[in-house]
Formats: sequence, structure tokens, C-alpha cells
Amino acid sequence: MSRATVTKGSGNVFRDLGFSEQKSAELILKSSLLQALQETIRNRGWKQVEAASQLGIDQGKVSKLLAGHMAGFSIERLVHFLSLLGQDVEVTVRPVPRSRRHGTALATGGRPGKAATISGR
Repeated sequence: MSRATVTKGSGNVFRDLGFSEQKSAELILKSSLLQALQETIRNRGWKQVEAASQLGIDQGKVSKLLAGHMAGFSIERLVHFLSLLGQDVEVTVRPVPRSRRHGTALATGGRPGKAATISGR
């Protein structure tokens, strides 16, 4: 029986998968927005048809969103969907401390106090 090799991740799954820094940062933001959208819909107990009506899209697109499919949905569109659901979306940009070379993406959403820090390396 052979032993599995385990490699420690960088803290940024998209960089670990080989995406560029720029594409990785975009995917981190999109996935954070998508997660907030999914959580908002689920917390309200809506069926896909109800969510589709609120978002002004068809049920098939809601199904894709709830399944985690980001393709075909821009950052701007995800922000628009969240605003339609009565959610504020805030992005803060500030310099990193001198102790770090790269910035991080911080996504907060859903329940108060829930946050995830994702390295932008």
C-alpha cells in the first residue's frame, strides 16, 4: 500500500489550481458574492421559482447559482442580485502591512461575525 502525498495549500485555492493572481482575485470575489447570495436565498427559505422572481431571472439560472456555477455571472451582476435582495455589498481597499508582500481578500456576509480571509497570493 502506497502512502498519499499531501501538499500544504497556499491559502488560496484558485492559485493552488494554477490560476493567475489577477484571475484568482476575481474568482475569490465572485465566490464570496455567490456564497452570500446562496446564503440569503436559503435563509429566506425560498424555492428557486421565488428567488427567480425576486432576481428577475429564470429558475434555471437560480438553479445554477445555488449549485455554485459562477460562469455566466459577472461580479457586477452578483452585486446587483444581492442588492435586489436587500443586501449591502462593501469592498474595502487598503495597503497591506509591510510584513506582507501580497494582499488578501476578506469576505464577510450572512450571519454577523462570520468572516473568511482568503489569501490573494
